Amino acid sequence: MTNRSIFLVGPMGAGKSTIGKLLAAELKLPFADSDKVLEDRTGADIPWIFDVEGEAGFRRRESEVLRDLCTGPTRVVATGGGIVLSPENRRQLRKNGLVIYLQASVDQLLERTSKNANRPLLQVADPRSRIIELVEERDPLYREVSDIVVDTDYCTPRQAALMVAERVAPGATGQ
Repeated sequence: MTNRSIFLVGPMGAGKSTIGKLLAAELKLPFADSDKVLEDRTGADIPWIFDVEGEAGFRRRESEVLRDLCTGPTRVVATGGGIVLSPENRRQLRKNGLVIYLQASVDQLLERTSKNANRPLLQVADPRSRIIELVEERDPLYREVSDIVVDTDYCTPRQAALMVAERVAPGATGQ
């Protein structure tokens, strides 16, 4: 097993938070969700931060959280979908951990995010087109930073977590 943190990257709806919690339990590591850490620090939810500070303000705060999560104990970290937009964030991810890209089809991403109003970038008239646009922009960046790519379309979160655990720490899952 790696002694570096494991960072999960991918689009919103790929399962980073859900799979991350299961993976952390499987590997007996602490879990952190960068968006939750950001909300806890600011005392505000992400849509509110977007409304008040705009995306640029949110991204600045997100980078600060990532810098802090790159230090300290080894853990599993679910990152926000746009964490890879910053070249400095991509450098931090590659330098400080093992990066797992959780990918999913546009249909799956749309289905998984359709009932969640806590996603400011999807509060548009045509969420499908927005997801396509985000994936086209970010997929090359996710691939640039990732050590491992896992498709989450045709498996449960538990199955995805076990697949990642087996690739990160062969034999750790007892399978």
